Amino acid sequence: MQATQDRYGNVRRRDELALRMINHEARTCTIRACTGLSDDRIRRLYKTYAIEHNEQQLRRRRGKSPRQITFFIQTTRAQFESSLLASAFTAFGLLQAPQLPPAQKRAVVQEGSLEYGRLFCDAYETHQQLLNNPTMSFEHAWFLLQLLNRSGDLHAVRCRHCDSYYLRDRFNVCQHTCPACKLKNTGVRSWIKCSHAAAPAPHPRRTVSRTCLASAQR
Repeated sequence: MQATQDRYGNVRRRDELALRMINHEARTCTIRACTGLSDDRIRRLYKTYAIEHNEQQLRRRRGKSPRQITFFIQTTRAQFESSLLASAFTAFGLLQAPQLPPAQKRAVVQEGSLEYGRLFCDAYETHQQLLNNPTMSFEHAWFLLQLLNRSGDLHAVRCRHCDSYYLRDRFNVCQHTCPACKLKNTGVRSWIKCSHAAAPAPHPRRTVSRTCLASAQR
């Protein structure tokens, strides 16, 4: 009886996570990677979601997943949003904090687990709450996390002016000013929603760590 309940609970948690990701217009391959559900099961969940909600509002993304690294650094705002999202990943245990010494670093959540997918959704939703008009799609956020975990093309560096961490292309060795400082100098801050760096995270003990958001609002 207990084994049956555990099995049912696990299936229910997978379906709930899949529906949560469908609401963010995630691709089938992304949902499969986080939940382990079959493509057929995901398609049926799409249909269920479309029936319960306005079908015209549901966009099922098709085609190739994002693969362009330049998307995250092509403009000052894009670089700011990417850096803020990377900080949220760190706060939710999906990335290692770059400023911590090796002795203080903790193991990140195992990739591919349900907890990994749930925390990714938490981090993405927290990031969305911090900005008035966020432009980062769920799929681009997923691609960014894969980049930061598996590739060195983007890495966190410290701004020489405000000491905040931001993402930078590893081939760009000339840039030493974070996007927050650039935005602060130009006065473009109207799309930043929160007045503090702490994010309204779902978990009461998890807040977005110090990022370029803090310096942008000084």
